[in-house]
Amino acid sequence: MAYLYVNEYTFSEEEDMNPFVSIIVPVYNEEKVIRDSINSLLNLNYSNYEIIIVNDGSTDNTKSICESLVGIRKGKFSDVRITLINKENAGKATALNTGIALSKAEFVLCMDGDSQLLPDTLKAAVRHFSDERIGAVAGNVKVLNRKRFLTDLQALEYIEGLNMARSAQSFLRLVNIIPGPIGVFRRRALEEAGFYSKDTFAEDADVTLKLLSKGWKIYYEPLAVSFTQAPATLQQLLKQRYRWTRGILQSVRKHKRFLFNPALNFGYTFVLWTMFYEALVWPVMNIAANAFFITAALAFGFSNLLFFWWAGLALLDMITALYCIAVEKEEFRLIWYAVLYRMVFILIIDICKTMSTIEEFLGIRMTWGKLERQTNSVITPVSGS
Repeated sequence: MAYLYVNEYTFSEEEDMNPFVSIIVPVYNEEKVIRDSINSLLNLNYSNYEIIIVNDGSTDNTKSICESLVGIRKGKFSDVRITLINKENAGKATALNTGIALSKAEFVLCMDGDSQLLPDTLKAAVRHFSDERIGAVAGNVKVLNRKRFLTDLQALEYIEGLNMARSAQSFLRLVNIIPGPIGVFRRRALEEAGFYSKDTFAEDADVTLKLLSKGWKIYYEPLAVSFTQAPATLQQLLKQRYRWTRGILQSVRKHKRFLFNPALNFGYTFVLWTMFYEALVWPVMNIAANAFFITAALAFGFSNLLFFWWAGLALLDMITALYCIAVEKEEFRLIWYAVLYRMVFILIIDICKTMSTIEEFLGIRMTWGKLERQTNSVITPVSGS
């Protein structure tokens, strides 16, 4: 069983929207996890939705498992239709577009094949569409496969490094990336943006930028929770961040004409610059700052001060982690990982980002990588205190 929390939340009548929603589940070689993912969807506290599975040319037993799930299934509040589409392998973007094309719903939820959603996810997300300016709602992604050193570090990263930033961005309705494991879209907004594109390695970042370029607002909903598997080895983690970094840079380059034209859409230009800074400038600055302080301390005999420099940064990270974990009512044991979070984990990630950036600008060819799945843990929601 994976750890989990769920805060009890009572939705008001104004918030209790119930439009028909299509949940699109693209899968490729997900035999170990797809059944648990679909079971989590059947337990949603929502009564008006369908599930569309798009099998993108899987070569394992994914197809046969999905076929066993097809039909009318008993959901928590009503019967739910599960449809399967089998197609040749062409990538996640085309799989999502295929599912959306089949859907007749006004709203679609796009997720990953290994994701598990908490029961209130859909209800929490769709209530924001009462605002006609909202084109999409980004969800709260959490790490499912915890209790390992590397995956626990990523669990803290998602809480502190990603969700805190999205909360701030959401204040301006300018979330810069709708995460792949959980994004809910107004269909009309997706149509205006041209749906997903497969010309980058970060289709979620690209579609977000396309939505913002059309003037749509994007909200972040912390109660729309999706649990996803994180890389369990350093090699898998670096491959993932390599792809993320190059994909984000590819997305920014696609929209680069707006970097210097804020008059067209200031919010959109602002988001582009923040993504450019996070992907290109900050990693280099972090590596350079660490190298400078360490070199200066050793060269001028201040090596004993390195500990206090590291301890001061670690203390700031622990305070930040405490705040973020308390806000999300998460596992307090993750706070201690903050001791290594900034000075070790993030530094390794930034080195990977820098190398990825160099290869992207050199035009070195890259291919999609597939995260090796583990047998899924099953989320067990309990009431938060």
